Amino acid sequence: MPVYRNLGWLLLALPLSALGTVDPQPQEVEAKAEVLEQVVAPDVEVTQPVEPLSEQEVEVIDPEGSDPLEEPVTCLARTIYWEAKGVPGLDMESVANVVINRLASEEFPNTVCEVVKQGSEQSPCQFSWWCDGRPDDVVEDDAYEIAKEVARQALNQQLPDHTDGALYFHDRTVHPPWANEFLLTSETEAFIFYRPNDTAN
Repeated sequence: MPVYRNLGWLLLALPLSALGTVDPQPQEVEAKAEVLEQVVAPDVEVTQPVEPLSEQEVEVIDPEGSDPLEEPVTCLARTIYWEAKGVPGLDMESVANVVINRLASEEFPNTVCEVVKQGSEQSPCQFSWWCDGRPDDVVEDDAYEIAKEVARQALNQQLPDHTDGALYFHDRTVHPPWANEFLLTSETEAFIFYRPNDTAN
């Protein structure tokens, strides 16, 4: 009997983390992210409770940066990574803003992955990395971890919109013809952001 009593005290003395915690399952996290994107989409009714994604949950999604682009966290994180991996901070967050602004617009598709892949069937692609013919797997783990955290905050609607409602952007090294048709809303180190003139901010 004393042996069992001592074992009980030993278990009580251990921190809860030592007893093991339930690791989030990718399917559950993906389902939660899909609800979060539906909250943003203008013509999708959300009937489930909305819970923010945690850092721990996002870690189980696309851990190697090589999963298929089929769910919101991966599609958003990979877009942030490939469009702005060399310039973390405001540039990454602003790219995320554009994807979320498009998701919230009736002019664009109702899921993050559809927003990112738009134009792949009929040119031009909306995000160049998606149609550049190069491999889409991550090559810089640290930059991708930052991109995933930015994606998490964006899906949780915890990221301020640095772009003032922008739906378009381009690299500073180019000037596409369409840029003259839109209202310039903000600039970062790497990008210039725009929205249509008649879009409310």
